[in-house]
Amino acid sequence: MIYLLYGNDFVKARSKLREIIASQMKKNPDASYFKLNPENWSEEKLEEFVQSRGLFQSAYIVVCDGLVSSKQSNETFLANLKEMKASSNIFLIIEETLTKENVKKIEKHAEKVQEFTDAKKDKPKNKDFNVFVLTDALGARDKKRLWLLYQDAMFSGMEPEEIHRLFFWQVKALLSAQNSKGATDAGLNPFVYKKALGFSKNFTGEELRVMSSNLVTLYHEARRGGVEFGIALERFVLGV
Repeated sequence: MIYLLYGNDFVKARSKLREIIASQMKKNPDASYFKLNPENWSEEKLEEFVQSRGLFQSAYIVVCDGLVSSKQSNETFLANLKEMKASSNIFLIIEETLTKENVKKIEKHAEKVQEFTDAKKDKPKNKDFNVFVLTDALGARDKKRLWLLYQDAMFSGMEPEEIHRLFFWQVKALLSAQNSKGATDAGLNPFVYKKALGFSKNFTGEELRVMSSNLVTLYHEARRGGVEFGIALERFVLGV
């Protein structure tokens, strides 16, 4: 059995995913829960989940997270849709973005398909917004300016995921500059290194490591639907 949940509103999509898992666990109290994603993907694992039955014939509930959009797993995963449908186990496919072609391929075999779209994320972007003023404000540790620029970035149509990548890149650059002997050692071009080295003096090494760790945690929490990405990023900004 296959369920497909997809769309750019992954907070709602993941909320629905948890609801389905809870419902299936209620129907099958002895069911085993597993998760496959690009990090732990293997063709052998998928084959095992398709063919196996749980202890005492209880079904497996298998969340397939991001396997269609991953180049590593896409082809093999889609080639096994017929077998997943026929399996006694339950496969919950969740994707943030899918091509129409892939949606059609999965629809042919899915018990249920639900799309979760946030119209705000489809608004046109303001091409004039300079993303580097955002990273410069972070490097300068100018909280007020950073917050104002963050609001401008969101208003211009930038996605929280894009802003997060910029913040993470800047923090990594600051750490590299702070712990290297030069641009080559830091793995940065001379211009970026010079700016990063100057900005890095506004933070201790421990502060930068904590910021890096917080950004990683924030990303995974948002992807799981535990927090709203935009709000979590704003809290990060206010904590700089």
